[in-house]
Amino acid sequence: MTNKVTKSLLILAVGGLMSVGAAAAQQEKTSGAGPNKVDPAHPRVNQVNRRETHQQQRIANGVKSGQLTPGETKRMERGEQRLQNNEKKDMAKDNGHLTKQDQRQLNKEASHMSKRIYKDKHNANTN
Repeated sequence: MTNKVTKSLLILAVGGLMSVGAAAAQQEKTSGAGPNKVDPAHPRVNQVNRRETHQQQRIANGVKSGQLTPGETKRMERGEQRLQNNEKKDMAKDNGHLTKQDQRQLNKEASHMSKRIYKDKHNANTN
């Protein structure tokens, strides 16, 4: 029973963090930054945002399945937020667009996060 309550609270917390991040992104000039944002005029932004969305889903699935601890989830959410903040900064300096160099750097950061998600989700099974 306690395990179900803990999982439910953790899922709510992750959902809340995702909502807060999305709301913050909408309030800024660079509202195209962040998961679940699509803008047909910005294919680089869309590509980065698709990765962010997919990684958020992987984190949520890890929480739901019990593969991720609250500490791991918190660390990953901070990393995802850092990635979104970097995207916003990059877009702000280039009038709402991402350069190819910005996209490469963001994808490098996203790849690092992806490996972390995989590692944390699979290490939980061995402990």
